[in-house]
Amino acid sequence: MLNKILTIATLSLLNITYSYADKSMQIGSKGSANNVDRTIVVEMYDNYFQPNVIEVYSNETIKFEIINSGEFVHEFNIGNSMMHIEHQKDMEKMIENEIILVDSIDEDRMYEMSKSDHSMGHSHSNSLLLEPGDSGVLIWNFTNANNIEAACNVPGHYDVGMIINFKMM
Repeated sequence: MLNKILTIATLSLLNITYSYADKSMQIGSKGSANNVDRTIVVEMYDNYFQPNVIEVYSNETIKFEIINSGEFVHEFNIGNSMMHIEHQKDMEKMIENEIILVDSIDEDRMYEMSKSDHSMGHSHSNSLLLEPGDSGVLIWNFTNANNIEAACNVPGHYDVGMIINFKMM
């Protein structure tokens, strides 16, 4: 009986520690157009970003003008590697449900699916999902840029290195 109680207590402690570590990962926050320090144009090609390294300063707010210059759907998503790996599961579901096609996004299907599964709506302040030839703007405040990156989480793209590394200056 004592072993059972100790096991449950240990698992509970591990769960609390894991949850705390996950929530303490700071990647910054959605920025305001009124506070933009500079603008950076990012082009998404098929399986790489240009530029692929961006230097940022603590508390800097950057307006990213994102252009999908590739032939496939791509994503610009700011997070850490753990967040990207977790988000890739949602992106796989979007492929399976034919929301993301090779060169297009079925916006109507996305809307309908998001009614029962919020993750299918792909409405995140740290992310843009773009069809070929499309562009968008994302404004981000970098309160902490250590170990964060922008990545494309369309299945297979992260694995081949479609990542931008942010270097805190």
